[in-house]
Amino acid sequence: MKNWAFVSDFDGTISKKDFYWVVIEKYFPEGQELFRKWKAGEMKDIDFLSTVFSSINQDEQQIIEDIRGIPIDPYIPEFIKTIQNHGGDFYILSAGTNYYIYHILEKYDIKGVTVLSNEGYYKDGNVHMDIDPTHRHYSERYGIDKAKVIRELKEEYETVHFAGDSEPDSHPAVYADLTFAKDALPDILKEKNVPFIPVTAFEEVEAELQRKGFLSHD
Repeated sequence: MKNWAFVSDFDGTISKKDFYWVVIEKYFPEGQELFRKWKAGEMKDIDFLSTVFSSINQDEQQIIEDIRGIPIDPYIPEFIKTIQNHGGDFYILSAGTNYYIYHILEKYDIKGVTVLSNEGYYKDGNVHMDIDPTHRHYSERYGIDKAKVIRELKEEYETVHFAGDSEPDSHPAVYADLTFAKDALPDILKEKNVPFIPVTAFEEVEAELQRKGFLSHD
């Protein structure tokens, strides 16, 4: 069995802004109403995201520029290296799409990270999601079942830690050894009686991992 892995959500956890908000604010104001419907439970996550991502209508260079402008936790490139230097594998687990995640990893020269997310590609001015219902991680609601992924990684690693910020992250949090929760996630986990460590940034996550003995103090 491998030693340990750190798994992080992307939108709102690594990035400080969800890609769908970038699109809604710049190109698709109608998305505000869809957002309300989605949050009221009238739309599946995957339908909301597919609609927003396919309503950009810009050339690819413009979309890449928008993606590269998304702010991220400034400490994350350093944090990922620290995990890797201490024998941990780093995963990004996202119910968004790998299309924009790869562009951000490239911008910050982040290497050696496994991205588990919905497949995305550019075509005709938009970003499309390629969801495979036969995939072992398939979820009808999210495209990817994060809880299934964490359960699978738990069979491969002795320890699996997780960081997230919102409702989809409450499902994998049940199975992680330590869950680091920010924004809306702490309240959701409290309600479900799932243990977590509240954080606002990855520097706090690193300090906690040092306290728990996963990372040495330099």
